[in-house]
Amino acid sequence: MKRLIVTSLFFASALAVSAQDVATLRSPDGRLSMSLSCRNSSAQYSVAYDGKTILDNSPLGLKTDVADFSTGLESAAIKVDTVAFNYQSKVLKKSDIKVKATHAVWRLNRNGVPAFDLVIMLKNNDIAFRYEMLRQPAANKGDSTFCATIKDDQTHFNMPTGTTTFLSAQMPGGTGWARTAPSYELPYFADRPTGDNANGAGFIFPCLFKTPNGWALISETGVTSAYCASHLVCENGGSYKIANPIESDYNYNGTSAPGIPLPGCTPWRTITVGTDLAPIAETTIPWDFVQPLYEPSKQYTYGAGTWSWIIGFDESVNYKNQREYIDFTAKMGYASVLVDNWWDTQIGRDSIAALSKYALSKGVSLMLWYNSNGYWNDAPQTPRNIMNNIIARRREMAWMKSIGIRGIKVDFFGSDKQQTMQLYEDILADANDFGLEVIFHGATLPRGWERMYPNFIGSEAVLASENLHFGDDFCRQESYNATLHPLIRNAVASMDYGGVTFNDYFNTANDTTIWGGHRVTSDIFQMAVAVLFQCPLNHLALYPRVTKDNEPWKLEFLKNVPTLWDDIKLIDAYPGKYLILARRHAHTWYVVAINATGAPLKRTLSLPMLKCGITLYSDDTNLKGSMKEIKPSKKSTYEINVPHDGAAILVGKE
Repeated sequence: MKRLIVTSLFFASALAVSAQDVATLRSPDGRLSMSLSCRNSSAQYSVAYDGKTILDNSPLGLKTDVADFSTGLESAAIKVDTVAFNYQSKVLKKSDIKVKATHAVWRLNRNGVPAFDLVIMLKNNDIAFRYEMLRQPAANKGDSTFCATIKDDQTHFNMPTGTTTFLSAQMPGGTGWARTAPSYELPYFADRPTGDNANGAGFIFPCLFKTPNGWALISETGVTSAYCASHLVCENGGSYKIANPIESDYNYNGTSAPGIPLPGCTPWRTITVGTDLAPIAETTIPWDFVQPLYEPSKQYTYGAGTWSWIIGFDESVNYKNQREYIDFTAKMGYASVLVDNWWDTQIGRDSIAALSKYALSKGVSLMLWYNSNGYWNDAPQTPRNIMNNIIARRREMAWMKSIGIRGIKVDFFGSDKQQTMQLYEDILADANDFGLEVIFHGATLPRGWERMYPNFIGSEAVLASENLHFGDDFCRQESYNATLHPLIRNAVASMDYGGVTFNDYFNTANDTTIWGGHRVTSDIFQMAVAVLFQCPLNHLALYPRVTKDNEPWKLEFLKNVPTLWDDIKLIDAYPGKYLILARRHAHTWYVVAINATGAPLKRTLSLPMLKCGITLYSDDTNLKGSMKEIKPSKKSTYEINVPHDGAAILVGKE
């Protein structure tokens, strides 16, 4: 990584700092500003874009077992400089990322003693900040404290009057099916007013707000075993506050209050802002200021894959069906087959070894499902009681390595506590030792993990495609949800959604008389999902026998669509209504448009990046898809007409 730091652009000592306003930090382009103040013995900040308020004055500080660091504060000093560097990644929404930021360290004292530094990174559309806590005097004179418990984080995000929200509720711990909640699997509600607190538990990250002066996406990153994962609660009106995990998480095991060494730091809190949604869809702030925590044990590879469960449910996890999926996966040129729950009893370990050998002979590798627990949920699916124990886990991983297994999907975590973050990290680190890739389901939002853990693929942490299997209500919401995820959930982390199917019904007979939801979106929409939702190893819900009844050009598209991307551009969107997004792989751009408005969506798109070899995939008013080659436009403009629940896709080279 190349790094350039220009220092000492601004420095103010305690004597030179106003008792009220401390500083106004500005992004490199000057449009985004963060004002810092210390008033009535408390620290505050506000955020503006182009001089217009995005966040009102909002409190800062922490309450700990050592002291209350939200009151009695005074500004001591602030240092400001500029940081610039580049980094590369195969697995993010962009492959070559350039970062330039205003960097500030604001020292705050409490009762005359240094308390903490607020470290701030200010990019052109992004803010990241965290607390770096300092050692404090102990009760015994001459001693100091070496650790602290964070009882309450007083960081607030105060929204201006007139703000609307696009939020998903935090699930109370120990609730839901088999006490597996929270699992980040409740719907997002669009354009709601501020002021409510959902089911009383608050809202999961990321949280999208539309203020009178622009958009703001709030989240956090850099969460490791050294802290918990947090969420937001609405205290009153438009005031949203960081909250520790719910006590009932993890079946009441573990503490909700994270502990840190002193000196030590919290995760980064992030705010992405813009007058439109493009900076939010395109942001890289979740990964910019985190670092890899270990070296990869091998060169991990990625691609598309298949899984049988969404169409065939538990009964499909048998030797015969999985071999059929291996053959189909090889025919499609895909990388892997995900063998879901109950494989240990319905297939057996010896037969899994035989399946893996067969798959490898076809150029395909297997991923295996595991239950995460132990002792914190009632989910009966096996294998159980392996991933939670280091001895059993490493023995199992050694066996997987010996038979050529590619990686694991671990499910049902049900907690944001620090103890659970330790389990995530332990699984990832051990898996890397054995060259295994990792996907998490029933899990928390990844917070910078794609860069921090080299063998991490992605997490579910969303109301994902499996819900299409369970009934028509979710099927009717499919296009609505798809317009939200690239702007909220998938904007901050890889998302293992598991979509893309050509089945009309989510069952193996493709029959309305058998259990399984009825798909209402078009085939072109399903193809668009492969572009819309970003995950470097993307398991698609294709069913081998049904695909034989579809036009070859649809299968060719899905054979060739990438899972790794070099760039992203949001062209136009409104969450919950429509979305037009472009992704680039090498020199090829994929532009996709989906529509959940209830009426036809007509747009003239300016696409100067499409120079040659352009193919249009589109739906008619009856959601019947077609493909045609089109000539490059001299004005670089292209007309699209997308029906409700349909899509349009333009593919062309630079």
